[in-house]
Amino acid sequence: MVLAVTSEEHGGWTVLRVAGEIDLVSGATVRLRIHEAVAEGRRKLVLDLAEVRFCDSSGVGVLIAARRLMRSCAGELRLVIPGHHQDGQESRVQRVFNALGVRRLFDIHPDLASAVATAPARHGGPSAGGGEVPLSA
Repeated sequence: MVLAVTSEEHGGWTVLRVAGEIDLVSGATVRLRIHEAVAEGRRKLVLDLAEVRFCDSSGVGVLIAARRLMRSCAGELRLVIPGHHQDGQESRVQRVFNALGVRRLFDIHPDLASAVATAPARHGGPSAGGGEVPLSA
């Protein structure tokens, strides 16, 4: 399946819905769409990864770079990653995040409704859906 990225607005949040596979080649498209949103002044961004069927470490690198970009412009980034698919299997993105130990870096929500409905994270702390844990020095 090829990668598709669509954009929509939900209650002040820009939602980029990503479907397909995020890998070394397709990750550039995701990165470009994130940069375009920021260049347009969007500071509240949700990446909906519910339809991502494959994500390798380079795809995770794109997401980490997006987190860094949003933090640098005082923005907020949330990810939609369902814990399990309808068939009961753990989502592939969830497995990759768990294997790489990067889940704690992101504000992750199980669905789009919760990602756009919850209150913004307090400055310097995690929000209700997960969030950042300060790294010790």
